[in-house]
Amino acid sequence: MAHRSEMPKSIRIRTGEGNEWRYDAIQGAADYYEVNKSNAAAFACDDIVGFVEAIEDILARDDLTAKQVREIAETINDHTRAVEFEVARSVDVVKSP
Repeated sequence: MAHRSEMPKSIRIRTGEGNEWRYDAIQGAADYYEVNKSNAAAFACDDIVGFVEAIEDILARDDLTAKQVREIAETINDHTRAVEFEVARSVDVVKSP
């Protein structure tokens, strides 16, 4: 985390030259949170780490079937672009000598 003395007074998010989707994403977050775009960007950044950790905890539960875990991961993957969950449950068999 930056020290207060190192922190810039503002940051810029480029929304031109192929990055127009960023404006729509930030506006969508502002609409969702019902705050201005600056707060929406900060709220979304704060929330994503917690959301990913919570999803990892859910997918690791032992009371879910492999099918349920795959379906949850697929549903989340269908609605996100920057985070993707891969589910791999395998059994390794090792022969004794």
